[in-house]
Amino acid sequence: MEEGYSAAGRGAGRQLEWWERRQLENQGCVFAAGSDVVVKGHVDFGRIHGVRFAGSVTLGSLEQGELRDCVLEDVTLGDDVTVRNVPGGLKGLSVGDGATVENVARIEIEPEAPCGVGTSVSVLDETGSRPVLIYPGLSAQMACLMARVPKWLENAPMGVAETFLSGRAVKAEIGERAVVRDCGMIRNVSIGREACVEGARSLVNGSVVNNAAPGKALSHVGAGVDAENFIFEDAEVSCGAIVRNCYVGQGCVISKGATAHDSLFFANCSIENGEAVAVLAGPYTVSMHKSTLLIGCQTSFMNAGSCTNQSNHMYKLGPVHWGILERGVKTSSNSYLMLGAKIGAFSLLMGSHKTHPDSSEFPFSYLFGDERGATVVVPGAMLRSCGLLRDEKKWPTRDRRLKRKLPLYDRVNFAVLNPYTVEMMLLAIDTIAELLSRPADDDLYLRYKGMKFTRASLERARHLYELAIYKYLSERLPEGKFPESDGEEAEEWVDIAGQLVPRSVLQSALTTLTPGHVEEIFSRAFSRYDELELMWIARRFGKWWREREPMIAIGASDFDAIVEDDRTEYLENLYRETKMLEL
Repeated sequence: MEEGYSAAGRGAGRQLEWWERRQLENQGCVFAAGSDVVVKGHVDFGRIHGVRFAGSVTLGSLEQGELRDCVLEDVTLGDDVTVRNVPGGLKGLSVGDGATVENVARIEIEPEAPCGVGTSVSVLDETGSRPVLIYPGLSAQMACLMARVPKWLENAPMGVAETFLSGRAVKAEIGERAVVRDCGMIRNVSIGREACVEGARSLVNGSVVNNAAPGKALSHVGAGVDAENFIFEDAEVSCGAIVRNCYVGQGCVISKGATAHDSLFFANCSIENGEAVAVLAGPYTVSMHKSTLLIGCQTSFMNAGSCTNQSNHMYKLGPVHWGILERGVKTSSNSYLMLGAKIGAFSLLMGSHKTHPDSSEFPFSYLFGDERGATVVVPGAMLRSCGLLRDEKKWPTRDRRLKRKLPLYDRVNFAVLNPYTVEMMLLAIDTIAELLSRPADDDLYLRYKGMKFTRASLERARHLYELAIYKYLSERLPEGKFPESDGEEAEEWVDIAGQLVPRSVLQSALTTLTPGHVEEIFSRAFSRYDELELMWIARRFGKWWREREPMIAIGASDFDAIVEDDRTEYLENLYRETKMLEL
């Protein structure tokens, strides 16, 4: 238990005097056989009524709070706590200074209860072959490593995982100034400092963690929540949500009857109404609608349209299929994706897709499902959208973690044009040249990796990709001059659940010995992002691009003009629609 609540922390204390015990008995209190009540601080015994004392009970100072109509068994109470109407009792925990517990069926923590720490979450393929072990402080990057490299943590040297998790253990407590009110059974749940749990139906084996500065807590569990095997960290889970085997991270909201199992949610995700199964939801994943099912996929910066659906079961070897929706993917209403599949960054998915497409080489695309479930791709079409600029600006302003003085566990790069997406566009230009050298099939489509393209869409995409690259260079090279290359080969970049890093950083993380060192590696790379990006530009852009250095400003201007044309057209259409709907 926390030192502030232990015998050592409060001094030796004293036993109840006979007249104090008599007063409590006159006020309806009962002392079970073998009970041991110790007083540490000034206690106004007139504030204790109808309490049953069992086992070892320690009372802190009680001048403002109240104890009424409850059972206390093996409990340590801090100063000025309020415990009212807990007929099933409090057992096996400490209650911090100023905490309030009232109208709760029962609160119990068994000895050595893990309180959710170390729960194995069967993310992505649902079979448990990619387990992520959850704990307070879990980052999106660490979870991504555990999920994408099966049993990476379990295969670490003997004892590494156990030692690491033991260092992340939580206290058997209701923390200082926490509020627990109007709840059903709460069993083996640690509730942190200033956390608020109101109206929860059932909480079993979990932790509600608050890292915010005093008075700025995000941690809230609301009405009707039914959760088991969970960690809610600086998050809100409310409005009848049903949660099993989940980590809900900083700034996340799970609400309005959403159901989730074996899923992980990181910075500022919002899941309402629908269902999430075996999802690794990276930062800013949003699903707001009923009849929306996210299953067996990894996402980030995603927006799911109504009735978005995926399937991970071919009725052969079980739900072993999974997929990746790279950063910024949007799905339209009634979209369907048969997994496995890999959808390129900032693409729009529409219709039904059954050919397991891999569009990662073609970011910023429209993907249409035809009548047979084949995927027709219009590459680069999203680059014309004025919404891309809006997206990049809105995400930082919607960060619920800000102004809370939190330690930010998830490292998030917000840039739409970045080394990863630009590398994909550079590769796409080469792929388009190769595709255009082929004859089209009888139906006039060119086919590649489960996708169909028209020749005209590829030709347009090549031009759009070039303009977008010029736009990127104009933003990163304000003077329009390429930095000198050191002659080394440019590294491939990867997106690790919202953080962009060179592949060498990922390799270093995978070969280190402890999870703590992994976090340090990713944190160093995050702080050096601008430096590493400039190094990549110097190495990646060779003679062809350097000869066109004067075109950077012109190409960026042309790109801006295309986006502005889209914005103007959109606003004109919006005006006409609004005019049409006037009274």
